[in-house]
Amino acid sequence: MHLSKDLQPVLLQLADADRASSQPRVRPEEQELRTLLDERQRLTDASSAAQLAVDDMELEILRIQEDERKLKKREMDDKRQLGAETDPERRKDLEHDRYAAKSRIADLLSELKEAHNEIAALRNNRDVHAARVDEANRKVEAAQRAVDALPAVEDVDTASLREQLPADVLGAYDDIGAAKFNGRACGGCFIQLPPSERAEVLAEPADELPTCPNCGTLLVRVTPEQ
Repeated sequence: MHLSKDLQPVLLQLADADRASSQPRVRPEEQELRTLLDERQRLTDASSAAQLAVDDMELEILRIQEDERKLKKREMDDKRQLGAETDPERRKDLEHDRYAAKSRIADLLSELKEAHNEIAALRNNRDVHAARVDEANRKVEAAQRAVDALPAVEDVDTASLREQLPADVLGAYDDIGAAKFNGRACGGCFIQLPPSERAEVLAEPADELPTCPNCGTLLVRVTPEQ
């Protein structure tokens, strides 16, 4: 395929622009921001779970305290009734109920002590997760500032580039594409050609566009500096 040397960079620019539009390039700063946002979400979920564990234990402590309050009231009622009761059977029932209430109160006090120890650990775990979320927020804010400071990506006027190229070249390009050849590998399939095929590509006249022996795309030969 014939194309003057001065128009070959135009074809390569068109190919690069079309390839970039079909596969938008994510800049390193943008990728870093995405990674940090994902990490912050993971830490936020973990922090929420830690807070939920604290909330559940606080409710459990309130339940134990309420049960203890009710039992103490029952034990006091039994004691009050025993002071006035003379019937042996009734006194026996009251004493049994009072003993059961005092026994259950002792169990609840033990449960309450364990719950207070556990909630202390849960609150510490919650605070650790909250600190991690705060640190993640700072990193995300810094990464967002870096992304905001990036220069805007300029859109390439592909229509203008196409207007500069001959119709037969455009037809071939639309069918088989074009890519850079750096003297060793095809920029379309990224296959490094064997020495004999590289020699054939490089031997073509300067105003000709050879094709890749592997993928068939038009090759625009460039020097390493280009």
